Amino acid sequence: MRFIIAIVGVVLAGSIFFWYTKPAYDKVQGTRGTIAQYDAALNKATELQQLKQTLLMRFNTFSPADLDRLQKLLPDHVDNVRLILDLDNLAEDHGLALQNVDVSSSQKQVTKGSSVIGAVGGSNQKYDSLTLTFGTVTTYSEFVRFLTDLEASLRIVDLVSLSITPSGNAASFASSATNPFLTSGAKATAPVKSTEPLYVFNISLRTYWLK
Repeated sequence: MRFIIAIVGVVLAGSIFFWYTKPAYDKVQGTRGTIAQYDAALNKATELQQLKQTLLMRFNTFSPADLDRLQKLLPDHVDNVRLILDLDNLAEDHGLALQNVDVSSSQKQVTKGSSVIGAVGGSNQKYDSLTLTFGTVTTYSEFVRFLTDLEASLRIVDLVSLSITPSGNAASFASSATNPFLTSGAKATAPVKSTEPLYVFNISLRTYWLK
């Protein structure tokens, strides 16, 4: 009788273990694993929040003027109007008038299949580009000074293409308010006649912006 009771007890204990204890234990272990994942995620979120605060404190140490310069160096959005105005102001300082201005992004250039003004890279890049094409008429020496100032400007600009052709106008060039190529609003100076020949410059510039 005791032997039978012992066997029944063993069978009953095994049944309870396999049908209740083990599933409950596995469920508890799974719950502990989930809790551990959540704890790791919370710890990571805490670390990221601390890193955010650290970076924010470092960001606040920069002066607004430096931030403006950085924004101009590599903007975080496309601003065609601002780009054209900055370039026009620079050209205005040299008595130049921009003609046939055209702005195109890298996506538009890929669609056109242009071999001269191509895209800067794949879609996984964190930056994109746009190309500004324009023409102007001036003397060679003045155009060189314009390019020198453009090179020294804050905005990152690459020279993509440049063509030079004679303008066919052998008349004297006056870099003053009487200059017919001076844009509206340019600073007038005393007429200074120049016998340098005029050229038509067609130029393409590429600049960049963060996606």
